[in-house]
Amino acid sequence: MEQCTEEEVRRLLPLVSEQRRQEALRFKHLFGQFTCLKSYVLLHQMLVTHGVIAADCLPEFERNAHGKPELKGIDGVHFNLSHTKLAIAVAIGDRPVGVDVEGFKHPTQSLLEYTMNASEVQRVQQATHPEQEFATLWTQKEALFKYTGTGINSTIKELLSNPPQGIIMESSLNLEHGYALTIVREP
Repeated sequence: MEQCTEEEVRRLLPLVSEQRRQEALRFKHLFGQFTCLKSYVLLHQMLVTHGVIAADCLPEFERNAHGKPELKGIDGVHFNLSHTKLAIAVAIGDRPVGVDVEGFKHPTQSLLEYTMNASEVQRVQQATHPEQEFATLWTQKEALFKYTGTGINSTIKELLSNPPQGIIMESSLNLEHGYALTIVREP
């Protein structure tokens, strides 16, 4: 994320669709502009590399009823984006996919109680590194919500107790840069 500069934002602006450019410029802070633009550029590179679009195609997004972005006019390709101050994550597939990345931070008791069930609260509190355990659980929950396309809702506490059948959930920690990453996809 050391690339987050005004010069880099100016360089990225012409590389994205007009829709994404306008979305990026609505952010008042440089970080929001940068991550909006950079995540699109990374998605574009992945779509070109996998032969989904031509290099000169700049796809636009449309959103489902819950706000999950989809590629306008491109059927059979699913994607998801996430970012934190430490990393940007992009996932694509021919089936639904969810991705979340979250930096390590020590959760407050109220956040734990609002987002985790009793067993998960205990896991976080008893962990050697509670901030890592919380980030892992949180990214798993958010990636699942993004996979289903429903957005965060009232099932948050029990979500990991009863995940959708037939999914693959892969979580990892980047200790050097201080973040957790989870990808949810179908086999």
